[in-house]
Amino acid sequence: MKDETNNIHSLFWEEKEIILVGTAHVSKESAQLVGGVIESEKPDTVCIELCEARYQSIRQKEKWLDTDIIKVIKEKKSFLLLSNLLLASFQKRIADKFDIVPGAEMIKAIDAAEAVGARIHLADRNIRITLAKTWRAMGLWGKIKLLFHLLLSLGEIEEITEKDIEKMQQQDVLESLLADVGKSLPVLRDILIDERDQYLTHKIRTAPGHKIVAVVGAGHVPGIKKYWNEEIDINRLNQIPPKGKLSGLLKWIIPLGILVLFVWGFYHGGTHVGTNMITWWIMANGILAGLGAAIALAHPLTILSSILAAPLTSLNPMIAAGWVSGLVEAVSRKPKVRDFENLSSDILSVKGFWKNKITRILLVVVFTNLGSAIGTFVAIPLMVKVL
Repeated sequence: MKDETNNIHSLFWEEKEIILVGTAHVSKESAQLVGGVIESEKPDTVCIELCEARYQSIRQKEKWLDTDIIKVIKEKKSFLLLSNLLLASFQKRIADKFDIVPGAEMIKAIDAAEAVGARIHLADRNIRITLAKTWRAMGLWGKIKLLFHLLLSLGEIEEITEKDIEKMQQQDVLESLLADVGKSLPVLRDILIDERDQYLTHKIRTAPGHKIVAVVGAGHVPGIKKYWNEEIDINRLNQIPPKGKLSGLLKWIIPLGILVLFVWGFYHGGTHVGTNMITWWIMANGILAGLGAAIALAHPLTILSSILAAPLTSLNPMIAAGWVSGLVEAVSRKPKVRDFENLSSDILSVKGFWKNKITRILLVVVFTNLGSAIGTFVAIPLMVKVL
């Protein structure tokens, strides 16, 4: 197929011919274009902008039934899973509004590849690595801002028009959703866009076969062309950087400093001052952690566990209050099969996120941790004031 539009680009690497197709992830025309290119070119391989997890979510609709929510909490992946669901919600609600199957162009690419006997080659970085690197790059305020931006996106779909969809053809879905956050946190663009442009470039160049059709979001096309002839360190792109030394030290220094404050209060101010300091600590941490759980509409036992656990877990760098409350919520309101079956429809609304037991557990973990973190910073000046 000739390069008749701005959405089809011819590239070459060694002995390989690559037909790069830029698409919108919520466009009927993109799905038709993809099908036409693959049927016309009959490539050896079709590269698609999906990672293994997202590919399986398309191919295995019942995969959610195997989710072990307790394992998710223990492995500290609650926020990553919640973020993934919020992003999926954003894309699916746009698709529903404009009567489009979400990811239709990728589904079409898979079906067309199978029809012409081409191999499927997954070209995108694991979404969890991308989100984990994003999370790691942020401070507390950035994380709070990102969380609320994602939650607020649940109410923005009615304002989106077909003209906006056309604009989104020139952006990645992640970039579209996080554009406002990215303005104040430039590092996000490096992780969400630039790094993935490099990753896609490497995976497309190393795909098997002589003729390859690569289907990617149109927003990635300029970046892929930019990095096409550059050397790319794929190991660096897959590596989640360790926490900074300062971050690691603060995790221990803050609890130690608080314990020193308690000792100082008892030693210099007597039992009355020391007791008041402990009271402020318990109240600030416990009440705000409990408030976080309550905002997530947690079970009463979960709220109580948050209030009791937060003052202690905030002094233990190895445990978070949200992990305790999440496990209590998971036991108190154990998700049923229908919660997994209804997940794809429940994530389409704010009410659904709070109604579904799976997403509610994730919200409990995130909001409890957030409340406890804020409680720590609120408690410290109150304790100092007592001195």
